[in-house]
Amino acid sequence: MVWSVIGFLAGCFSAATYVPQVYKTWKTKSAKSVSIQMFIIAAITALSWITYGIMIGRPPIYVSNTVGFVLSVAQIALKVKYDRVACEK
Repeated sequence: MVWSVIGFLAGCFSAATYVPQVYKTWKTKSAKSVSIQMFIIAAITALSWITYGIMIGRPPIYVSNTVGFVLSVAQIALKVKYDRVACEK
């Protein structure tokens, strides 16, 4: 039980690392300096961990990485959206 709590906490902090960048991009409506490759790799990594966590039945792994995956995909979408808007200007 204690290890699961530690796992959930670690996963929450790991996933939370994406929040400031996603928020800043959304707030400023600019993703000019964001590396889309980094977030693509992060999304693939999170998806791999989700698959692994489900396969071994470890909720701390797949739940926390689902949050990281969603945030990575959100950042990718914002990058594409705001880069497209910048190109149209």
